[in-house]
Amino acid sequence: MDDKLYTIPVKEALEADCECCVCKMYEQIEKSAIEFTMGPSYMEDNIRFQTDEKGFCSIHSKKLYDYNNRLGLGIIMNTHLQRTVKDIEKLSEGATGKGFFKKKNYSELISYINNLNDSCFVCERINSTFERYIATIFHLWKSDKDFVSKYSNSKGFCTKHFGLLLNGAASNLMGSSYEDFVDTTIGLYLSNMKRVNGDVDWFVDKFDYRFKDEPWKNSKDALQRCIIKTNSINVEQ
Repeated sequence: MDDKLYTIPVKEALEADCECCVCKMYEQIEKSAIEFTMGPSYMEDNIRFQTDEKGFCSIHSKKLYDYNNRLGLGIIMNTHLQRTVKDIEKLSEGATGKGFFKKKNYSELISYINNLNDSCFVCERINSTFERYIATIFHLWKSDKDFVSKYSNSKGFCTKHFGLLLNGAASNLMGSSYEDFVDTTIGLYLSNMKRVNGDVDWFVDKFDYRFKDEPWKNSKDALQRCIIKTNSINVEQ
């Protein structure tokens, strides 16, 4: 049943007119995670315990702020700050040293800070679903001919997700299924990177006076699409 639930968003992302269907999947999961975090869930004790403990990365802090629920974010951050201050006070007071000339050992405090800086409630919520989406791609490659056809005719992937798919293929596919997937994925990546590269090339040429009266062709949004391909970032968001 779970597999069937995950195939729907994966297929929808593949059918979208975009430069990386995996980026599209991630964006949809991220949007849902932000909406969940800023929705009624933040008043639930078990959710607040997690947000208080984990906090948020810099990227998702900004996206939570942009969601425009200032009161909700204020409530979430208020108890997160209280939890952080309480934990750091406790760990600071618990630091011990041996002898008058020995430095106090703040290793537990430093470890706590490092873990806090590396944790994010939204990231963790996204990643658990995103992993299932990637696994679903390989499942559909083995079981759905229509999916294989649409995948093979897509616009390819960004460099980050190209690598992710090649990596995942090694542990999810075998034999000819693995070889076909890898060959198709490499071919898609290269042909579509060349396509976007050609659009960027013409975009640059259009600033040359010799080409000012020539049509833009497909190059007007070439930079935006190039950034998606190379950095997995949609600058139009």
